[in-house]
Amino acid sequence: MASIVRKIIHTQKCPKALAPYNQAVVADRTVYCSGVLGMELDTLKLVDGGAAAQTCKALEHLTNLLQVSGSSIENVVKTTILLADMNDYGTVNDEYKRVFTSNFPARTCFAVNKLPLGAAVEIEAIALTGDVMQVSA
Repeated sequence: MASIVRKIIHTQKCPKALAPYNQAVVADRTVYCSGVLGMELDTLKLVDGGAAAQTCKALEHLTNLLQVSGSSIENVVKTTILLADMNDYGTVNDEYKRVFTSNFPARTCFAVNKLPLGAAVEIEAIALTGDVMQVSA
């Protein structure tokens, strides 16, 4: 039986892990990105501006993480968005559509009781590496 490669991803282009987890793990041709917060790299504090600004920064970090992992936003197949307040749903969608512009990935979005550091939003993703052919059914 052939071995499957499990590669740990760590980059200085994203906030360091705040607990015992990796920023991302590549298993074969699939990238599993841990939840990303909208934090400043230098201070590790949340950006000012609430859900919109935090979403924008989290998606910037996610884009960088995917690139380092050998993938891209275009190859994302699933995202999960965690919100501290479901009233931010529309605001988060507006920022999300600036990054995911077509061939949207599958997605789950729900409110939680509390997010790390008092964040308004956290975003995780699953993506593919290599050449991916987009097909619509």
